[in-house]
Amino acid sequence: MLSFRARLALVASAALLGLMYVLPVWRVTLAAPQYPEGLGMQIWLNTITGIKPNDLDNINNLNHYIGMKRIVPESIPELRWMPVIVGVLAGLAAAAALTRNRKLATLFVVALVGLAVIGLVDFYRWEYDYGHNLDLENAIIKIPGMSYQPPLIGSKQLLNFTASSWPAAGGFAAFGALVLGILALWIDRAPGARTGHRVRVPLSAAAA
Repeated sequence: MLSFRARLALVASAALLGLMYVLPVWRVTLAAPQYPEGLGMQIWLNTITGIKPNDLDNINNLNHYIGMKRIVPESIPELRWMPVIVGVLAGLAAAAALTRNRKLATLFVVALVGLAVIGLVDFYRWEYDYGHNLDLENAIIKIPGMSYQPPLIGSKQLLNFTASSWPAAGGFAAFGALVLGILALWIDRAPGARTGHRVRVPLSAAAA
């Protein structure tokens, strides 16, 4: 049975996952002399938008010059699955807290770690596809051997653009949910942490 503090951590973890529905998960920006204010896009659980109103259109127009595919949120299947997956994980954390079931809590943490790893791998593959599979036949700017894959995390120079990729507020919320899930399991392993745990004292020791 989970302790009261472990259950609180799981409830907080579920709440942080809920924030992912209203906060961007990831942010990719482009900085160049001709764009002093920069361009950027935000990746949400179910869509991709520009940081500023016309940023996504401007990024797609730039991509056309080098033969990159247009970024069309409706064509990305992961954006349809992610809200459901995160909802299931949040429900699993809440169920573990409600039932005080340690196995459910462990399943939640393992599943959340798995989702994080799969998500990063999938994002890398998505970036690789857009950056390497170019339509050079119709590209206006052609540089032999050049690819335009943004970094998974960090900054990278692409021609005269500095591309940066970092977690956004929703990504940090997901990380916080994972930390709290691990903390819940760690708290529960402490001696006497479980609610209702009683220590039996031998009668001889009590009499002494």
